[in-house]
Amino acid sequence: MSSLSALNSSQPTELYLLAADILLAVHALVVAFVVIGLLLTLLGKPCKWSWVRNPWFRWVHLITIGIVVIQAWLGVICPLTIWEMALRERAGDAVYAGSFISHWLSQVLYYQLPGWVFIVSYTLFGALVLASWIWVRPRPLRSPK
Repeated sequence: MSSLSALNSSQPTELYLLAADILLAVHALVVAFVVIGLLLTLLGKPCKWSWVRNPWFRWVHLITIGIVVIQAWLGVICPLTIWEMALRERAGDAVYAGSFISHWLSQVLYYQLPGWVFIVSYTLFGALVLASWIWVRPRPLRSPK
């Protein structure tokens, strides 16, 4: 019976860690959507890919990077990061400080960058996404009939 109670007590911890890992994966997919979305949009014009002019894709893409830029300028940590850290903390796992991007970039590149570097990077990337609306114009949203 004691092994059964030990199993039951570890399940919530494992569920919190699983939820945190799923949230981390979702966060990584959002980052990939923003970065790869711009690259594919820019590549889509010379390749004549009509889907890169889809207004829903383009609006979601613009709004997503817009939220990132606004959060950076306001000094707000992404809610996905906050939720992930809360889940890891609840599971008793180690948490990290700062934003999702700065944490994982420091893990990959082995050094910290000042916060202003991320603000400038996000802002320039957001400006590039906005400029892509001029170079690769999205189709207009259809009005309901």
